[in-house]
Amino acid sequence: MEELDAEPPLMVVPGADPSARQLCFAWGPAEVLVCETLFGRRGSGEGGPSSSRVFVVRRDQDIYIQTLRKLFNESHGIFVGLQRSEEELAGKSRKAQLVQVSKNYRSVIRACMEDMHQAAISTRDPALHSQYSTQVSILSAMELIWNLCEILFVEAAAAGPLLLRLLDWVRLHVCDVDNMVREVLSSENPSKHELFWNVVDVFVLQGRMDEARHLLSKEASANPASVNMYKILDDLMKKMPVPSLGNTQTLTEMELKWQHWHEECQRYLQDGTFASNSHMESICKILLGDEDAILEKKELMTTWYHFLVTRLLYSHPTVKPMELRFYAQSSMDLFLGGESSPEPLDTILMAAFEFEMHQVIKECSIALSNWWFVAHLTDLLDHCKLLQSHNLYFGSNMREFLLLEYASGLFSHHSLWQLGVDYFDHCPEYGRVYLELHIERIPLNTEQKALKVLRICEQRQMHEQVRSICKIMAMKALRNNRLGSALSWSIRAKDAAFATLISDRFLKDYCERGCFSDLDLIDNLGPSMLLSDRLTFLGKYREFHRLYGEKRFSEAAKLLLMLMTAHIAPCSFWMTLLTDALPLLEQKEVIFSAEQTYELMRCLEDLTAGKSDKQKFQNDDVETMKVEMLRLALARNLARVIVKEGTLEGS
Repeated sequence: MEELDAEPPLMVVPGADPSARQLCFAWGPAEVLVCETLFGRRGSGEGGPSSSRVFVVRRDQDIYIQTLRKLFNESHGIFVGLQRSEEELAGKSRKAQLVQVSKNYRSVIRACMEDMHQAAISTRDPALHSQYSTQVSILSAMELIWNLCEILFVEAAAAGPLLLRLLDWVRLHVCDVDNMVREVLSSENPSKHELFWNVVDVFVLQGRMDEARHLLSKEASANPASVNMYKILDDLMKKMPVPSLGNTQTLTEMELKWQHWHEECQRYLQDGTFASNSHMESICKILLGDEDAILEKKELMTTWYHFLVTRLLYSHPTVKPMELRFYAQSSMDLFLGGESSPEPLDTILMAAFEFEMHQVIKECSIALSNWWFVAHLTDLLDHCKLLQSHNLYFGSNMREFLLLEYASGLFSHHSLWQLGVDYFDHCPEYGRVYLELHIERIPLNTEQKALKVLRICEQRQMHEQVRSICKIMAMKALRNNRLGSALSWSIRAKDAAFATLISDRFLKDYCERGCFSDLDLIDNLGPSMLLSDRLTFLGKYREFHRLYGEKRFSEAAKLLLMLMTAHIAPCSFWMTLLTDALPLLEQKEVIFSAEQTYELMRCLEDLTAGKSDKQKFQNDDVETMKVEMLRLALARNLARVIVKEGTLEGS
């Protein structure tokens, strides 16, 4: 927790010399601070283009720490589950479920802390070891604060059970004790170990009476002269009244029992029962709540809030929640004794004991290195109906403001942005606006990523973003000459102009190669071909080739003629269509009727009208030959069809 026990360091930009240059900054699109050393000293030769440099400093560096991925990923699931279960949380079970959600968050913090601790142990890189150790300290402080908020705000423990929860809180977060206990118990003669009485004192200070009595029994066995004192002290510790979670006794009954027990302890101390053993006498004074005796064990408690809980245990076990602020402030003053000013962690815990939830969140926002903690804690407290929505934070309530900040940080990461989507979804006022702005900044490096982003936009009916993504991907595919992919994206974007452009590229490609690419896509256009006339023509023209390949010549002929007479086909493609009619005109069986043949002739004349053959085909013998072949084929077909139709009429 030492990370919170120091003033936050000033940001240092490597390579920048503040004495020689001024630094400017601006927030970039991905939560990045851009610092520019643009201005040199006047009158000097400095400050030219060659000497100016730009520094990029990430705003939320924790997002990029690999070992914190578990924290972000697993807490996301808890967050989403809490939002979805809001309607189900009702009645007496509501508090229990919210407490369980809080514990789930804490378990994620602890698991991440253990992983980080293992990483610190296993690495040989001093820089990484320092980074991991710092993160362990931060995560430890986060769990400590969260656990206290859970007791005071989420569970809202009442007088009596409140003290038991605070004892559990202290025991959980004082880890050095367990190491000391192991060292003493693993020795050959625990009662003679130099730390024996320290361990007994710590157990007493934490209210762990059974463990303290067990150790004292070893002292009695090793020192027969102290058996009588041990039995009396053991009896006092055994009879000590403690609050009950089962509510089997009222606070008045508890206070009466505790008063009688307290008087008995006082009597033994005044009688000098423990005078011959300073250790036992000190323990008896602690049981009486003697502040001086407890403060003598300052080194064993290490923190003022441990002193606070011990003091409450032996002087005011039925403390009420709203009385905590007075005991907390006096305990901190007594423990620190004016030797040092409160550190950030002390300030946060004091705000919690004073039930100043907004102050807790504010101080955590300043002291902690990322938005994860304050965003999730605030959301939980909001579900507990403990926070009033004050529209003081950029026009939004505090819960939404913090969630927006946290989610914005996630969007600066190449993969965590997907988690940020759900956080924006649950910000009713500005979440959609933020999502629209951030989703446009996601680099669409691959088609798979683009499809993910597109699916998110489609699910939320973000039509402008859908069109934008599809246009970007269509343009990328077109640049890489992937016409099928480009057409698919343009259809998805419902962009008629772009679909027309790509259809023209398909037709041009067909003219050059004599065949279509991406046949599966063109064959399955379906209603999408109606997006633009050119796309309709492309689909119908492909259908013509399919009919021709299946030797359904009459249907193919009707479709080909329709493409020309309905003016669906571009004029520049008419010659190709007429050329496609040649094989049908040369079939043994007459395919085109007289009327259809006349239509084809008219189309050919329209194509060549306005320019003389000399002007149009003087440099293109192939085109000239095509026109002549078409005229000949049409004339022959007309003759054949007149003969056929005349014969039918005569018969």
